[in-house]
Amino acid sequence: MKTLIVMASAVALTAATPAFAGHHGTSTIVETAVASPQHETLVAAVKAADLVDTLGGEGPFTVFAPTDAAFAKLPDGTVAQLLKAENASTLRSILTYHVVPGKVSSTDLIGMIEDNGGEARLETVQGATLTASLSDGNVILTDAKGGTATVVKADLEASNGLVHATDSVSMPG
Repeated sequence: MKTLIVMASAVALTAATPAFAGHHGTSTIVETAVASPQHETLVAAVKAADLVDTLGGEGPFTVFAPTDAAFAKLPDGTVAQLLKAENASTLRSILTYHVVPGKVSSTDLIGMIEDNGGEARLETVQGATLTASLSDGNVILTDAKGGTATVVKADLEASNGLVHATDSVSMPG
């Protein structure tokens, strides 16, 4: 029964939204984001933070990629401030908080959550932890400040890892 629930949840996550139309798993994480009309702000942020080479590198990485709508939820002026050159280190910290080393599929993540009493702690490249849980069949990420992001599209294959699109920007402590 547990396997059936995991599979149903993974299928529901994968079918949720068309975040990366036309993606076939041969592009890097950065190339995948560039091809997505829903991740223009993320791409601009990755470039401003000088993370293109890192996220285009060998990996593997798992990226919880906030959509443009997720960035739009931030207070007015936040994105413009973060994109300024003098704020590159803050932006880099926020972006690397969305990256987990290794390749963590939705099935793996749901299994980790179920095997750990309803929560999975994910150590990010930034060094802090994101906590994953399930709510109504959706994977929810809770950040260091108590904010939550829902995975709206899962298991987008890239040549150097996986991308899971989220509906909010997670913030490190």
